[in-house]
Formats: sequence, structure tokens, C-alpha cells
Amino acid sequence: MSKIRVVLIEDHELTRIGFRTALQQSHEIEWVGEAANGADGLSLLETVKPDIEIVDIGLPDMDGIELTRRFQKINENQPGCSTKILILTLEENEEAVMAALAAGASSYCMKTIDFEQLLNAIKRTHRGEVWLDPGIAKIVLKHSSLTQAQPDIVPTQETAPIQDYISKPSQLIAACPLTEQELAVLQFIIEGYDNEVIAKRLDIPVGTVQHYVQNVLDKLRGDDRTQSAVQAFRSRLI
Repeated sequence: MSKIRVVLIEDHELTRIGFRTALQQSHEIEWVGEAANGADGLSLLETVKPDIEIVDIGLPDMDGIELTRRFQKINENQPGCSTKILILTLEENEEAVMAALAAGASSYCMKTIDFEQLLNAIKRTHRGEVWLDPGIAKIVLKHSSLTQAQPDIVPTQETAPIQDYISKPSQLIAACPLTEQELAVLQFIIEGYDNEVIAKRLDIPVGTVQHYVQNVLDKLRGDDRTQSAVQAFRSRLI
């Protein structure tokens, strides 16, 4: 089994030492380099092409979001590059979280993360999943819910057609991998409703909702509802 090649870009020396020492103890990780600022970090990334790039959001010369944007732009012409970005932060800042995900970051962690969680985040990010700290996940779901701006809907015997819950332009729906029914369910997922409430809102059986939810997770490549919200955000569905 090949090891996951990791690079850390972090300006605080003690933090770099701590992460390096911890991750080098894992037989699943290969530490391939570190940098103390964004410029050196970009050069390092182009040279070693790691599997995972762990980036501090508060670098001295450019923040982690800008570094992520520049790295993604560089790699637009390098289709073979599979480096994934895991952002580190000390604060649960909504604007920074959404900007980092929009810039192309795969995962977002607090610096207070413990070693087992960090290792899990690295492995899941390496598999192509989205990993978010619980507090960060709440920010994503809250942001996604606010962007929906859906009115409160009270279930009645004459529930509106499912298409009425779709607020997206027809051309977007046509280009989307989700059906109209799945988009409707996705919007309720983002608002935080469970399957039973969604079933009542859409006046369909719970089993049907479960089927739609699984389709949403499969098509957006999410293992859970938060990952699906992130993928929907990146795909501009929300």
C-alpha cells in the first residue's frame, strides 16, 4: 500500500514541528516537505507534487485561499496533477470557509484538531472526499440554507407540485446531473430537514425520499449531507 505524500505550508515554526512530528509517526504518511510562506509553498508544490497539501489560511505573504487559487490556476494546464488541498484555520469564519471551498480546497480543519481526526481528514481527502470540522460543516449548511431563501412551506392536502420547490433557472437544471425531484430533495437537505419532514413537505413516501437522498449522495459524490452541500456549492447549484 503506497503512502500518502504530504506537504505542509505553515508560517508558525512550532506548528510545523508539531504536525511534522505527529504525521511522521504514521506508517500511512510520507512527509515530503514544508514551507513557511506562500511563495515557497507554491514552488515546493510544483516540485514535489504531493497527494495532500496542508495549508495555513493565515500565511504572511498571501493567505491560504489565494495560494489555493494560484495553485489551481497553475494546474489547469497540468491535468495529471492530483494534489488535494486541506486548509487549516484557528477561526470558524463563514466568509473564509466559503471562499476556500470556492477556490478549490477539498477539506477544512481547525488547528485544534487532534491527531486521529487529522489523519482521518487526510485519508478521506486523499480518497476525494470532503472533510470538514463539525463547526465548519454547520457554517456550510447555514450558508447553503441562506442562499436558498426558500419560504416556509406548510404541508397541506393539496401540496404544490414538486417542481415548485425548484428555484433554479431551467438551463441550470438541464445541465445538472440531478433530476428535478432530486434537486428539490437537495434543497431540503441543505435546510437541515430529515427524511420524514422532507416526505411531508413534498407529499411523497419516506422510502421515495430515501431513494432520492441516496441518488443525490451518489451523483454529487458525497458520503453525507454536508459533503453533498459542498459539492452543490462548487457546482453552483446553490
